[in-house]
Amino acid sequence: MKHIILSFLLFFGFGLSFAEETPTEPTPSALIESVDELGLSSPRETFTTFLHSMNDIKRGQAERINDATHTLDLSAINPLIREEKGRDLAWMLLEAIDKTEIVKLKRIPDYKTGKLYVFSRYESGAISINQFSDGRWLFTQNTLSSLPNIIEELASKKSLKVDDKNAQFIPWHIQLRQQLPESLRTRSFLLENWKWLGILVIIAIGIVADKISSFLLQFIVKRFRQTTKTPAFKDTPTDMLRPLAMLVMAAIWWVGLNLLTLPDQAMIILLVAVKMLAGIAGVWGAYRLVDLITLYLSYQAGETDNKVDDVLVPLIRKTLKVFVTVIGITFVASNLNLNVSSLLASLGLGGLAFALAAKDVVQNLFGSITVILDRTFHTGDWIVVNDIEGSVEEVGLRSTKIRTFYDSLITLPNAIFITAKVDNMGQRRYRRLKCNISLTYDTPPDKIEAFCEGVKELIRLHPYMRKDYFHVYLNSLGPSSLDVLVYVFWETPDWSTELRERQRFLLDILRLAKAQQIDMAFPTQTLHLLTPDSTTSTANATETSSLETLSQQFKDSAKDIVMQSTGIDKKPPPVSF
Repeated sequence: MKHIILSFLLFFGFGLSFAEETPTEPTPSALIESVDELGLSSPRETFTTFLHSMNDIKRGQAERINDATHTLDLSAINPLIREEKGRDLAWMLLEAIDKTEIVKLKRIPDYKTGKLYVFSRYESGAISINQFSDGRWLFTQNTLSSLPNIIEELASKKSLKVDDKNAQFIPWHIQLRQQLPESLRTRSFLLENWKWLGILVIIAIGIVADKISSFLLQFIVKRFRQTTKTPAFKDTPTDMLRPLAMLVMAAIWWVGLNLLTLPDQAMIILLVAVKMLAGIAGVWGAYRLVDLITLYLSYQAGETDNKVDDVLVPLIRKTLKVFVTVIGITFVASNLNLNVSSLLASLGLGGLAFALAAKDVVQNLFGSITVILDRTFHTGDWIVVNDIEGSVEEVGLRSTKIRTFYDSLITLPNAIFITAKVDNMGQRRYRRLKCNISLTYDTPPDKIEAFCEGVKELIRLHPYMRKDYFHVYLNSLGPSSLDVLVYVFWETPDWSTELRERQRFLLDILRLAKAQQIDMAFPTQTLHLLTPDSTTSTANATETSSLETLSQQFKDSAKDIVMQSTGIDKKPPPVSF
């Protein structure tokens, strides 16, 4: 949440200057309408529009307050509180007029152009209407700024127009202030005493409401966790609905502060703080809703064999949170009357830097799309990218996190997956073992062949072994051993299972060799010392046997061996499993 709060403060800091640079003339919401249609073409028309609008509000037509505020020159009031302040000033103006005299509209001048019209003068100021350059006649800024003092001056007087049935539509703070003792209406420090007391009470009520709401919402979440039939929601945090309690507190503060009719500077500070609190609570609540949705999606993804959804769920969560953040910033900025587009345009070189940085963002985004569409890898796969090797821990919109086998976490930008060569070890169907079993040279050939058949039988009996492809043969005559090649595969889901089954297979080979009394060889050297007698006898034996005789003996032996193994002129078929 820190980056969200920082963003709000940044926008707020820039925006205050924009809020103060508003035009000096009021800007009605319906500028496309003519002055006559607005009912502001003369002092009489303005007075008529104001009085009729306020009377309609008393009759229950609350939407008419906008027509009443359009008769006031609110250009000097900060846009952050213009709407709230305008409503209060309209009621204060109506009270001052009702305590001054019963208005007879025919006595008010109806000229389209002319000098300032003064309805009444008081010691604290005057109620007057003046014409603006666009032809509108509005109650002047001096009138609005003098209204609090005029109300003080007329406090002892009663309204000349009394309507008990409609008294309930008069703002409560006006009715309350009239009934308060003089000690509470005096101004001791910046504000009247009853307003300080009101601020304290409103803050206390908001905090109490926050605590009560938080407790009730936690109870609701606990009850939901116990009764839900969806396993994914069993792990829902108990404070999942905590932001709603903050919204309740912000709403109470918002209503209470508007009812107190505080001075402009106090209203700006307090209402801006409440708006930001409501915005932060709203974004926080939306984050919690996204977490709840993705919690359910993660459970559904875990129930399927397809791993694509395992990658999509984190992407959906991050995308929704970015979307919520943008909407939240836009909402708060609009409530603070900030021109976001003008703010971005005013950044100048900062906007250019942002555009250049967006290039990498777009590349990373396309990298994420490439990983998803091509199914390059999934969460949990063992991959090798360039010189990086490890298991995929998380796939995000911008980057992918890989946990290496020495337990470090490497973050790779997704852009590299567009062109990089990815070796996905996690997509292997089988795990291979290729090794040589070394037997001593004194092992009889028949026993070697029988040993190979015994190893093949182990392969057929082991549950994880691949039965349709394996090789066990005497492969080479080494310097110090007879090497039997063992080339096999396992169909295991992970590396840990592979290691376990590999150990079991190798131990079974050792047990087989021990049971059949076959000795494993290790690198050795044998030195033969020849004496003169042995050399002489060897030479004599060689002389007595001619080369042709020896060759024929070896050929006959070879024929006998082949006759016993496969037969003469018989070709064995290819290996089949």
